Amino acid sequence: MTYPAAAPRFTGQPVTRVDGRLKVTGAATYAGDNGFADLAHGVLVCSTVGGGRVAGIDSAAAQRHPGVIRVITDFGGVTLPYDPRQIAAFGQPVAVVVADTLEAAVHAAGLVDVRYDATEPTTDIDSPRAVAEPGSSARVADYERGDADTALRAAAVVTDMEYSLARNNHNPMELPATVARWDGDRLTVWDKTQGITSSQRAYAKAFGMTPDRVDVISPFVGGAFGSAGKTWPNALLAAFAARQVGRPVKLTLSRKQFYSVVGYRPVSKHRLAIGADRSGRIGAIVHEARVENSRYDGFEDNVTEVPRFLYSSPNMRSVYRSVHLDVNPPTYMRGPGTTSGAFTMESAMDDLAFRLGMDPIELRRRNEPSRDESEDLPFSTRRLTECFARGADVFGWSRRNPAPRSTREGDLLIGMGTAAATYHALASPCTVSVRMNPDGTADVATGASDMGPGTYTSMTQVAADALGLPMQRVRFSLGDSRMPQAPIHGGSQTMASVGSGVMNAAAMLRDRFIRTAVVDPGSPLSGLRPDQVTVADGRVYATGDPRRGEYYRDMLRRKGWGPLDAEETWTPNDAEYERFSMHGYGAVFAEVAVDERLGTTRVRRVFAVYDAGRIINPMLAHSQAIGGMVGGIGMALLEATELDHRDGRIVNANMADYLVPVNADITALDAEFLAGEDLVTDPLGVKGLAELVFVGVPAAVANAVFNATGRRVTDLPITLDKLL
Repeated sequence: MTYPAAAPRFTGQPVTRVDGRLKVTGAATYAGDNGFADLAHGVLVCSTVGGGRVAGIDSAAAQRHPGVIRVITDFGGVTLPYDPRQIAAFGQPVAVVVADTLEAAVHAAGLVDVRYDATEPTTDIDSPRAVAEPGSSARVADYERGDADTALRAAAVVTDMEYSLARNNHNPMELPATVARWDGDRLTVWDKTQGITSSQRAYAKAFGMTPDRVDVISPFVGGAFGSAGKTWPNALLAAFAARQVGRPVKLTLSRKQFYSVVGYRPVSKHRLAIGADRSGRIGAIVHEARVENSRYDGFEDNVTEVPRFLYSSPNMRSVYRSVHLDVNPPTYMRGPGTTSGAFTMESAMDDLAFRLGMDPIELRRRNEPSRDESEDLPFSTRRLTECFARGADVFGWSRRNPAPRSTREGDLLIGMGTAAATYHALASPCTVSVRMNPDGTADVATGASDMGPGTYTSMTQVAADALGLPMQRVRFSLGDSRMPQAPIHGGSQTMASVGSGVMNAAAMLRDRFIRTAVVDPGSPLSGLRPDQVTVADGRVYATGDPRRGEYYRDMLRRKGWGPLDAEETWTPNDAEYERFSMHGYGAVFAEVAVDERLGTTRVRRVFAVYDAGRIINPMLAHSQAIGGMVGGIGMALLEATELDHRDGRIVNANMADYLVPVNADITALDAEFLAGEDLVTDPLGVKGLAELVFVGVPAAVANAVFNATGRRVTDLPITLDKLL
C-alpha cells in the first residue's frame, strides 16, 4: 500500500535544468570525451559503390603510414547486420584503420585501396526495378472497415491527391562516437545511445557474450532524435577494433559517414483520398503508402496509423507497401511514421475544407469521433476540439481570409494554416533504485538516457515530491547499464515509464519510513496509523500536528541504520492498453509569408495547443515544443537527403548542402498545454511530448502556404521551384 504524499511542491513547476551548469560549462561528459593514456583511434573505410562485392583490399600503404597500428579488413569475430563481403549500400564500412592518433588514422584510411565487383544498385523508390511488398509487422498491416472505394465513388465532394516526402537525416550536434575497452572477456563501452539496455544486448549478441559481461555508459547524449535508438555498425566495429589491437579504441563518425552508416526518416509516397457529403461529413478515406526500406535489417515506418483513427469515417481502407532498396536501413526519426501520415491526412483535410467552402477547423469538428474507430476502443482522453478552440482564439484565426492569395504585404503573400497533431501514449516497465543516506539526502538511479529533453530534471522533481525532500537533496543518476534496467529513451515514453518507476520506488521507500515510525516506541509518531502521517522537507510528521515528527536522518541514526535502500519495478497495466486508445493531441497554427516574385517562404509565427496529460515541468515542455516546431519547419521547407541513383551516393551529406533551420529562419514560436491528466495511461497522468510537438507542424506550414498562394504543394520540402 502507498500512503498519501504531501501536496506536490516541485512537479508542475518550471524548474531550471539541474544539469544545465554542467552543460554550459563543458563539464558534461559525452561519449567522445572519454579517453585513456593508451587510447587508439579508429576510422572507418566505407564503400564507394552501392552494390556488388569486395573483390580485394590493398592496405599495405596504409599499414606503412607512421602511427598506424592495424588495418582491419576481416570482420570475422563480430556479427554485423550485413555480410561484410557483399555491398548492401553505398557507404557501408568495409575496413577499419586503427592508429595512435586521429590524424594518422584519417590519413591512412585514405590510403586503403578497395577493389569492387560492382553492380548497379536500385535506390529510387519509383524505379521499375523496386519491389514493393506488404509490411511484415501487425502495425502496418493492410486495414479496412466498410467499403471505402465504393463510398468514395459515391461521395459528393472528394479530395484525391498524391503526396511525396523526402528522406530526412537527423543531424544532431553530437556525432556518433564510441570508446571501447576490453578487460579480459569484459567489454566496457562509452557510447552515444538512447537505449542503455538495448545497446548492452546488441553488443553481447554481436560478440556472442552474455549481457552481464558488457557495460554501457552514456550519461549525456548531445541530441539524437531517434538516430541513437539502435546500435549501428560503427559502434560494433569500435569494440571489435579494440579487441583486435588490445587497446581502448575511440571511433567517431564524420558527418558524411553519419548519413550512410546511421538510419534516417525514409522516403514515402502516398495516395490519400477523402470523400464527404455537402455538409462535410466524411464517408470514406483511402490511404495507400509506399515507404523506402533496406534489403537488410529493415525498418517499417508506421505512416498509416493516423488516417485510420484521427477522424470519424464509416469506411476506411489503408495499404502499406515496404519498398526494399539497396540502401542502409531507415530508422526512427522524431514523430516516426506519424509525422508523415499526419502530413498527408491534414493536407487532405485542408484541401477538402477548401473544396467544401468550409472553415478547416469546423470540418474537423464535424468529424470528431466519439471513439477510436480503427480499434473500436474508447479514448482515455481526447481534447482535440478544445486544442483547436483555444489555439484559434490565441492565434487570431478569425482574421484569416479563406480565399487564397487574398492577403498581401507588397510582394509578400500572407497565409495561415492549421493542422492536428497526435501521437500514441506509450509506457514500458522500468526498475529504479532509491537510497536514503544517513545525512538525509537521497540517490535515485536507473539505466535510462537523456538526449536533451531534461530527464535529469524532471525525474529529480518526481523523486523529490515522492520522497518529501527538497530537490537539492535528491541526486538522480542515469546512463549506465550497471544501474537497474529502463526502457529505450524513445517513442515519447520516458516520462511515463521512468517517471512512474521513480515515483513508485521513491514512494515505497517513503512508506517504509512511515511504517517504521508508527510502530517504533522511540518515534514521536508511535501509535499513529500510517495514513495519519505526512512527509515534507525530509521530515515525517503527524498530519494533524506538524510539531510531532522527526527527520529521515534522525530515524536512521536512532535505529542504527546506514543507508536504507529500495529497488522497485513499475510495469504498465497492459489491460488498460487493450481497453483504451491512448494518444496525445494538439492543434498547430502557422502563418507564412511567400515572396510572389522569388517563391521563397518564411514562417512568421507558429502557435500550438497540446493535450498531453499532466505537465511535470512547463519550462521543459515549452522547450520541447519549440524544438519540435523548429524541426517541423525544417521538414516542411528545407530538409531533403539527395541520392545519386546511379550508385546510391548521398550528394549532400554535409551541413552546407543539407539545409536545416537556423536562427534567421525562426521568428515567433509559442505553445500552451491544456491543464489535466490521464491516469489511465500511467500513475503520473502524463503523455509523451517529444514526438507530439513535431507531428502537426509540416502540415500546418503547407496549409498556410496554400492559403497564401493557392498552390497546394504535396511534395516536401516546399522549395521555391514548386511555388514559381
